Amino acid sequence: MRSSLVALQMLGLGQGIAHAGPRQYTLDPEASEIVVHVGTAGLLGFAGHEQDVVAGTFRGTVNVNPEQIGQSSVDITVDAASLRVTASGESAKDVQAKMLGPKCLDVARFPSIRFVSKKVTADHGPAGVRDLSIRGDLTLHGVTREITLLVRLELEPDSMRATGATTLLQKDFGINPISIAGVVKVKNELALRWRFVGRPALKPGP
Repeated sequence: MRSSLVALQMLGLGQGIAHAGPRQYTLDPEASEIVVHVGTAGLLGFAGHEQDVVAGTFRGTVNVNPEQIGQSSVDITVDAASLRVTASGESAKDVQAKMLGPKCLDVARFPSIRFVSKKVTADHGPAGVRDLSIRGDLTLHGVTREITLLVRLELEPDSMRATGATTLLQKDFGINPISIAGVVKVKNELALRWRFVGRPALKPGP
């Protein structure tokens, strides 16, 4: 019995999680966040015009099987129109309007941003913590591309936490980086980071 418990811990299963089997979590938007850092280039790229953009509305489910991590899956959808620049001032308002407008995200035509996993693998880690490699399809601006995300997953008996960061290229999704007053231009690279907290999904009643 002791050897079985040690083996489970070596697989990175937390106390109270190993025996739980497959579990489904629903993202808690109040405890979660998606942040995109938008850098700038050009003649006035030094002038403090870099911005952070946050997702205001998103939803998703995470299915985790700690004993067979390859059976896990992720499905997250962001309301593109809910993206907002965190800074204040006229330049931030200009970036906000252009970002959502037809020359950039064109949220009227492409209202959703979605990531759906295709394959999940994991490294061994300490109890309750797994470093995942999640390969899946990201659909943005009507273009779907396969990407791989590196995610730190932490499991507790009543919650899960997933954190990570990656870089996206706007042009990969058919988006031309916007410019401000024709002088300051948003960089092609977008630095994305996230913290997702999930709660056990409610099981349907009888």
